[in-house]
Amino acid sequence: MQKDQEEIYQQVLEAKKEAYNLLNVTSEEKNFALAKIAQALCENRVQIIKANQRDLKEQVGKSQAFLDRLSFGEERIFASIKGIEKIISLKDFIGNVENLNIMPNGLQIGQKIVPLGVVGIIYEARPNVTCDAIALCLKTSNAVILKGGKEALNTNKAIVEIVKKALEQTKIPKNCVQLITNTDREGTKFLMGLYGLIDVLIPRGGSGLIKSVVENSKVPVIETGVGNCHIFVDEFADFEMAKDIVINAKTSRVSVCNAAEKLLVHRKIAQDFLPQIIERLQKEGVEIVGDNQVCTYGKNISLATQKDYFEEYLDLKICIKIVDDLKDAILHINTYSSHHSESIITKDYANAQEFLKAIDSAVVYVNASTRFSDGEEFGLGGEIGISTQKLHARGPMGLRALSTSKYIVYGNGQIR
Repeated sequence: MQKDQEEIYQQVLEAKKEAYNLLNVTSEEKNFALAKIAQALCENRVQIIKANQRDLKEQVGKSQAFLDRLSFGEERIFASIKGIEKIISLKDFIGNVENLNIMPNGLQIGQKIVPLGVVGIIYEARPNVTCDAIALCLKTSNAVILKGGKEALNTNKAIVEIVKKALEQTKIPKNCVQLITNTDREGTKFLMGLYGLIDVLIPRGGSGLIKSVVENSKVPVIETGVGNCHIFVDEFADFEMAKDIVINAKTSRVSVCNAAEKLLVHRKIAQDFLPQIIERLQKEGVEIVGDNQVCTYGKNISLATQKDYFEEYLDLKICIKIVDDLKDAILHINTYSSHHSESIITKDYANAQEFLKAIDSAVVYVNASTRFSDGEEFGLGGEIGISTQKLHARGPMGLRALSTSKYIVYGNGQIR
């Protein structure tokens, strides 16, 4: 084992040991520790901002969307602190026993909610993930292994250093939080091979990172985050509502996975609606690609390719397609979507219900922006990721998604 691999191995072993000790920390002690972390992040925010500025200065030729994801200034630090405060306020269900039943033979059988154990997060240039992951994992008595991208290394180091110092004043062992500072691919590959030491890996980032972790990890993986999100404007849509939602979903923050990337428009309203929404989008600086028919509704619209239907742009770009009806829209979305978030804009109740029933995605909306797919917006105090798979969690992953259960059985001498 190489020296850098040995260092990673020892960090994971330390986290595994502390995961057991976390089981003895009470809810009050966990909340006290989270409050100390929030206070420390606030008091030391200048240190974090300076570290983040060093990271930003090292990025040459990166897109504005990338720099936006990497930025962690005062406003975003306070947003993370607010998320931690929300997590403190949420009920701690670790250790609860559910569905306790007495069987005919007298056995009492129930399910006890328990932590996953050691949670590994492999992510890219998103320092807020560092804060969210630590808070959510500690609240659920999980140890956490953080493997951020090299672009955010200075910021992540500053955050974890502050967090560990804060934990020294609490009953939570500081070594249950581990930051892997080795940022090369071999280090990531080694981490993904530690089956039996890490209980679950959660990748957060672009499609390349997620695909690599899903395909190469020996540790169980929860797939998250690629957001090829759709909005379907039905024939019964309110045009003003539809335009406001599309503009919000596409332009309010293009660098996040819940931004809309595709717009489907019912054929019956295309002639009236498309010129209006195209004008609004282009006024916001959005590049538009579309099918043959869409290209006739405005200037500077490029012809979409098959690749466009699958792509997550994370940029001021959108693909527009005219569909024949609700059934055609549903078929298109279920074919090309990354199963993240989709929305229908309609005043027709039956169409809304059919869309909710038929769309196979983690979050499905009626008359609302896809930008609400977020742990904080869902009242979860943040998220460890947005799962686009079906096992074991789906959608924004808050506290409950970081737990599992074990059956507990009380007897008084029963034999079989």
